Amino acid sequence: MDAHQLFVSSIYSQSLSESTQKILGCRDFFSWGSPPVFHSYRHQIHHQSSSIVEEPLDPFSLVSDELSLIADRLRDMVVAEVPKLASAAEYFFKMGVEGKRFRPTVLLLMSTALNVTVPEPPTQLREALSMELRARQQCIAEVTEMIHVASLLHDDVLDDADTRRGVGSLNCVMGNKLAVLAGDFLLSRACVALASLRNTEVVSLLSTVVEHLVTGETMQMTTTSDQRCSMEYYIQKTYFKTASLISNSCKAIAILAGHTAEVAMLAFEYGKNLGLAFQLIDDVLDFTGTSASLGKGSLSDIRHGIVTAPILFAMEEFPQLRAVVEQGFDNPANIELALDYLGRSNGIHRTRELATKHANLAASAIESLPESEDEDVRRSRRALLDLTHIVITRTK
Repeated sequence: MDAHQLFVSSIYSQSLSESTQKILGCRDFFSWGSPPVFHSYRHQIHHQSSSIVEEPLDPFSLVSDELSLIADRLRDMVVAEVPKLASAAEYFFKMGVEGKRFRPTVLLLMSTALNVTVPEPPTQLREALSMELRARQQCIAEVTEMIHVASLLHDDVLDDADTRRGVGSLNCVMGNKLAVLAGDFLLSRACVALASLRNTEVVSLLSTVVEHLVTGETMQMTTTSDQRCSMEYYIQKTYFKTASLISNSCKAIAILAGHTAEVAMLAFEYGKNLGLAFQLIDDVLDFTGTSASLGKGSLSDIRHGIVTAPILFAMEEFPQLRAVVEQGFDNPANIELALDYLGRSNGIHRTRELATKHANLAASAIESLPESEDEDVRRSRRALLDLTHIVITRTK
């Protein structure tokens, strides 16, 4: 590791350890008998946002015009000279299967939430600087989405998935080889866009994300018996596979805006904890959702032998479940047995509580940002708070 990688690694380890300790370090932090309580921000909205507390905002509608612009740009960016590669690369960027664009929404809202008025230059120059910064931050949103979709294409090959976002997965439709190459192509296009920003710190951050994606997937594929049954290992793997992308992208947004290291870390903390909460709810929905609502087969994780938070919590209540986990889930009877233990445990409830704790930590990061009198800034911060609620209450 070079000095920068060591620094990033130590920051990650300390940051992840601190927030995980807050959640897992003390058992009475949970209230097992009651449903998860979101941190009452609906009654204690960010003190900077007192003028806009009436109703929850629709975070996606606030940036809908920019999302359409980014969607068009992404379709242009993945055009390739070879027709087959072009068809494969644009597969999940086509109208109707592009998804909710959750990550670009977070990043566009974060861009506005961290907006700083430059008092010195004349108005015309100030507007030009603001537009240039916004274009650079939009580029981060585009790069993030390309990295995300590339990871989905590769994951589907590794998992031998046959559906994604309610349609046939690319590996199922066009084969594994083309799916892998399409993912590689998207990563290469993301690298070109990233290089155009000419900011070495941002390039380093998002390059680290790609390393984390590979590390997380490898952790999932090569676990020992003890690691497979460890909540700490699961959280670390989840950070690498899911939360690293959104946390480091949020930090990149702050760096491009010229913020202090403290503000950049608050942006990072928001993204990290929102990402962990998102994945924890995904783990719940894999057991409680339907194939139609999720766009993938329910119970897909356990069928692939992947142990997630609900099963880990159930294992604490029923230690005999560990023997079932160690036997694996190739035998359908073991899946049924694991589901029986899960149904008799508080595994689903405790996973929702853990997701809520991470959502609270994400909201606290937004509430800790420097004060601003700008209405757009406060509205975007409010929308980021609302997103933490949307993440833990979603059903798909």
